[in-house]
Amino acid sequence: MQHLDTLLTQSAIAGCKACFQVDVLASTIQIQQTRKEFEGHRTIVVFPLTRVSKKSPEETGKQLGEWLMEHEPLVVGFQIVKGFLNLSISSVFWSEQLVSALNVSEYGIAPLNSLPRVMVEYSSPNTNKPLHLGHLRNNFLGFSVAKILRAAGHEVIKVQIINDRGIHICKSMVAWKRYGNGETPESSGIKGDKLVGKYYVAFDVEYKKEIAVLISEGTPEDDAKKSAPILLEAQNLLHQWERGDAEVVELWKKMNAWVYAGFEGTYSEMGVSFDKLYYESDTYLLGKAQVEKGLKNGVFFQKEDGSTWIDLSDEGLDEKLVLRKDGTSVYMTQDIGTALMRYEEFPGLDRQIYTVGNEQEYHFKVLFKILSKLGIEGAERNFHLSYGMVELPEGKMKSREGTVVDADDLLVEMAETAKRMASELGKINDLSEQEKATLFKQVGYGALKYFLLKVSPQKSMMFDPAASVDFIGNTGPFIQFNFVRARSVLRKCIDEGIPTNIESVDASAWDESELRIIQQALNWPEIVQLAAAQYDPSVIANHGYELTKAYSRWYQDHSVLKEPNEAKCTARVALTQMYTRQIEAAMALLGIEMPERM
Repeated sequence: MQHLDTLLTQSAIAGCKACFQVDVLASTIQIQQTRKEFEGHRTIVVFPLTRVSKKSPEETGKQLGEWLMEHEPLVVGFQIVKGFLNLSISSVFWSEQLVSALNVSEYGIAPLNSLPRVMVEYSSPNTNKPLHLGHLRNNFLGFSVAKILRAAGHEVIKVQIINDRGIHICKSMVAWKRYGNGETPESSGIKGDKLVGKYYVAFDVEYKKEIAVLISEGTPEDDAKKSAPILLEAQNLLHQWERGDAEVVELWKKMNAWVYAGFEGTYSEMGVSFDKLYYESDTYLLGKAQVEKGLKNGVFFQKEDGSTWIDLSDEGLDEKLVLRKDGTSVYMTQDIGTALMRYEEFPGLDRQIYTVGNEQEYHFKVLFKILSKLGIEGAERNFHLSYGMVELPEGKMKSREGTVVDADDLLVEMAETAKRMASELGKINDLSEQEKATLFKQVGYGALKYFLLKVSPQKSMMFDPAASVDFIGNTGPFIQFNFVRARSVLRKCIDEGIPTNIESVDASAWDESELRIIQQALNWPEIVQLAAAQYDPSVIANHGYELTKAYSRWYQDHSVLKEPNEAKCTARVALTQMYTRQIEAAMALLGIEMPERM
């Protein structure tokens, strides 16, 4: 409530002048929301004012409170709690603000392009295996941050870099050449990304066998790992690819095409999208060119074996490899090229936000320093949106490799879990099969997204599918259920002729619990901006949960349809409208669809 706080700040400055005969700066007036256990709506922190009042916190607060009661129409009461002045704000103000918010099509959403252009990268998979649980958190986080930044006023470009080249890709290619017998997604009925992942696993199985054989023949383990025939074959394939060997490139294109088709199916189910795709195969050469240029300019240096490095010891980091001794690139090389390409393609780009797991924090510190040393404007504003790992309880929904939770399998399991719970409740028997299928995905996928986004990105987490679909507590279904219930109330109002187009509300109709909910809801513009500034969807999720919890408690004691007092009925319709609109907007920023029935 910046508007309210600005008004109160101005009045408090005037009050200090009148009461204590001093001019205070606006920064001295600290205003915050009053804690729930105390009476009032906004709180002025008194302690900083005692320096100018030369009085105790209690006496300073009392004198300022009395002045505000007399001279500021917004303030209708006050209470002193130690060094805090709790102010009760006129219910007329809350009514006017609520009605005003209801008459704004997208309350709290800033005008697009009112803030600088930013780019958000997320997903960024390798084309040697299907997406997994970690990719789900990555995609939901990046997609949500992009939506939040756009809601805050930024122009946002959503991108991913597809790691479509390198030794990991060649491993799948070698295994398919050895054992595939021409197998394709069409001939096998296996989704393309899963088929390629199958051969990546096959490579690893054979690699370990060959290492064991070499060790049994007397080769030291470290040497055996480097000289296993299948690994040497993959390395040779990588060199052939970099030389442009037609047969190798053709196989690479074919297998990657299988993976892209598989990824697209998963992204569609996840409900995420991108504005532009980048491919490592297109950017690594640009990165190599920049390394060579930087080598001449003294940014990089070569070691005796011919490998190229950068020394960032003076930056508190270390030496970092940017080109191998054989001239092949590493991830850092590609990331340099990708960043430069993006700045060139999108003039005025203020910063790039990289959604990548916290195990890569060092990598991005180095990348941003390299870009700065290469003279890239804006490199210091780039941001690594680091997030913690996701684990599941032991034994739950493990893939056949026993180590990775497949994204497609988890999505199916979430919809099935929602289906089982809905069937037990038995409230959807009149829906068609298609409507049921849609509902199960809305609830199951919503539960998954909410569970992964309600936690601050930096924290690692344990994901329990069954707990996420619970209708009690801080879960997506709890919020969806209360939203559906509130929407049902509004539909019944229309059926019974109760006006839902609210133009004014009698301020005397509110009780204190309702004013608290309104105050929460009117914080929405600041919540959006805070979430954008912190790149943190959990700010949105927790606001949605707290608002829903308050509305759910209120709903138990406040009838809308059966309220005989017309003014109170109108006030409650307005509150219910505000709740449904804001929760739908909040969940949309998390990528969660809201059902009409549950």
